[in-house]
Amino acid sequence: MFSTMNISTSALVAQRANLDTIAGNIAGAQTTKSADGLPYRRRIPLLAAGDGAGGPGVHVSRIVESRNPFRMEYQPDHPHAIQDGPDAGMVLMPDIDYSTEMINGMMAARIYEANVTVMDITKTMAAASLRMLA
Repeated sequence: MFSTMNISTSALVAQRANLDTIAGNIAGAQTTKSADGLPYRRRIPLLAAGDGAGGPGVHVSRIVESRNPFRMEYQPDHPHAIQDGPDAGMVLMPDIDYSTEMINGMMAARIYEANVTVMDITKTMAAASLRMLA
């Protein structure tokens, strides 16, 4: 029983990190300049088997930045627009697609809900087993 709870707990923690990353991507979707002078880069959590401490489950092994090229949008009045040359008036924008982020967020939320359900069922089964023993 505790193993099942530990596996579900690790999945809850991993999906919470996934949702936090997705929220950060949506928040940074219009950020044209970050500390390095480039637009925001989409972040992607990489999940790995195990709970991070050698047990069963799942964990976020690391969060990587996308290396996809930036999008170019024509916004001549934007303060970060390219001023001259063939790309005059264009602004480098992050490679974030709102639809993709929303679908990923919905999947993460569903996975989270499924693991909460597994924990509830496990708790109900344990309670039923204890009633049978008593």
